[in-house]
Amino acid sequence: MQYYLILAAILFAIGLFGVITRRNTIGILMSLELMFNAAIINFVTFNKYSLAEGLTGQMFGIFIIVIAAAEATVGLAIVLLIYRNWRGIDSDNYSIMKW
Repeated sequence: MQYYLILAAILFAIGLFGVITRRNTIGILMSLELMFNAAIINFVTFNKYSLAEGLTGQMFGIFIIVIAAAEATVGLAIVLLIYRNWRGIDSDNYSIMKW
């Protein structure tokens, strides 16, 4: 169990580091996907090694995959609109969008 949790912690740390340090929006979205995958690994691991019977962890994992797909779709649509207006996708330019 500890190896899976260590793997999930490393994936989550890499994703968090990517979200904090990236300036490119696509890189930020990929880092968020890493963080989602770390959460899926945790849910499935705790379901496998706990005393609970059933597929609760796997169902949470499928739910997170669906949410991640929706997030990627909406995020990429926003990125395309920003690129169309400002000819770049650096996250530093988003402060222009404030009123």
